[in-house]
Amino acid sequence: MSIFRAVAYVDIARANGKAIRVHNYPDRWADYYDENALGVSNAVHRASHVTSIGFRWSDIPQMIPLTARDRRVLLLGSHQGVGDGYTVPANVPGEAYGSCSFANEASRPMANKMLPLAQLAGVFAFGAARRLWSVRAFERAPAPTLTDRQRDCALWAARGKSDWDTSCILGLSEETVARHIRDGCERYGVNKRTLLAIRALFDRTLTFTDIFRR
Repeated sequence: MSIFRAVAYVDIARANGKAIRVHNYPDRWADYYDENALGVSNAVHRASHVTSIGFRWSDIPQMIPLTARDRRVLLLGSHQGVGDGYTVPANVPGEAYGSCSFANEASRPMANKMLPLAQLAGVFAFGAARRLWSVRAFERAPAPTLTDRQRDCALWAARGKSDWDTSCILGLSEETVARHIRDGCERYGVNKRTLLAIRALFDRTLTFTDIFRR
């Protein structure tokens, strides 16, 4: 049994045609997965954020903390005939997270010798899905961009600095900093500086390294 999600772990019911998914999971499990919006909260999705290489589902408890719901969902999957799996994350900043997952039937052990091939298949599958999706790119409106000063102010806001702190750091007036933050929010259509920072992270105007200086 195998599953491929080019744009994985999204709420398919609300995606409005903006996701690509191909799978051969049992119909009852796929329906349950979508009806309960498990794509936006499940353990496999969260684990895919902490590694750039494929991982076995049985290794997830060592990768991230599991909630009671996580354990219940994994057990429900096994009741539907889905055994241990292997997920290849393929995450591109600024885009929806994607992955390619392969799952055995519950009665079959994982074939470790096949995992390197699964890694290669996952990378190529996600690349193919991105090429398919790029055909639709012209239908989307251009993404908003921040000016250099708006980016600077958003960066210091993301680091927890007030407008006054930022004005001292950048040599601007407090009113000017507030205006840059406000204008940046307007460009993204948000009303909070925290959301401004999140949007800037999502479209790669800022990076986590910028904010945490690791």
